Amino acid sequence: MTDKYYSIRVLYKDYGVVRSSAIIFLILLVSALLSSCAGSATSDAVAHVNLNKLSPLPTPINNEITPLKLAIAAVISPQGSAENYALLLEYLSSKLDRPVEAVQRRTYMEINDLLLNDEVDLAFVCTSSYMVGKHDFGMQLLVAPKVRGEVTYRANLIIPGDSSAKEITDLRGKVFAFTDPISFTGRMYPTHLIHKMGETPEEFFKRTIFTYSHDDAIDAVAQGLVDGASVDSLVLNFAMNRDPELASQIQIIHTSEPFGIPPVVVGPQIRPQLKAQLEDILLNMHNDEQGLAALQALDYDRFVSISDEAYHSTDKIVSHFHLVAAEEP
Repeated sequence: MTDKYYSIRVLYKDYGVVRSSAIIFLILLVSALLSSCAGSATSDAVAHVNLNKLSPLPTPINNEITPLKLAIAAVISPQGSAENYALLLEYLSSKLDRPVEAVQRRTYMEINDLLLNDEVDLAFVCTSSYMVGKHDFGMQLLVAPKVRGEVTYRANLIIPGDSSAKEITDLRGKVFAFTDPISFTGRMYPTHLIHKMGETPEEFFKRTIFTYSHDDAIDAVAQGLVDGASVDSLVLNFAMNRDPELASQIQIIHTSEPFGIPPVVVGPQIRPQLKAQLEDILLNMHNDEQGLAALQALDYDRFVSISDEAYHSTDKIVSHFHLVAAEEP
């Protein structure tokens, strides 16, 4: 009896241990599941976004703004260009909210190459540069300046103040200054006059030189370094207004018919949105104080829209001569 009772007690005791272990295991399992659910709920709470407490995004590492590049043909000397165009660059920069850089080259063809290769966004060029660029690679008109109520200019044939020459025929055998190999008023037009006489500049003049800007050609004539030059009437008027004594140092012996004024142009690859934006800024800059000051620094009234019809007479001369854009040795 005792042994049987003892066996029952041991069995009961063992069963109690097993039962206790099972209960503990169930408690631990339930706790783990609850803990997992709690963790998921906590995670959802962390992911909640409060739209009333927004923080600014960090500044990107590469936040450099690409500058707009404006090419300026050497109609006037680099120093003069820098002074005259400074306010325009500032104005464009303020309107575009980006830096604007001026780009200059020695010759007109170099400016054309920049537009061809999409290295500049817009450019101030001479009329023949536009005609050459239009035919060669699709240069496009943007706007044109209006100066003293006109959108035309002329070629002025000038000589030193003490010269006895009365017309271009009197310059036979003399030294003559061209401005640029493809300058319209500075080379193509005087060559046109000489061709009408049945001669070439090489035959007609003793020697020709290139000054690579109209103001330098004017200075060369005023100082008696050359016997004559053909220059842009706009540049000559600007120079004479700035230096009244120049009127006694030079004479004008010939003035051409009016031609379409040197335009502002863009290359064929320009984005239509940027072209439209630049056109709008330039056409309206006379309407505010800063823009008007920039225009006055260039001796412009305002910028206006212009069509290719304004350049038909120029194109006839440029196309007829096909002058080779090469410097003299």
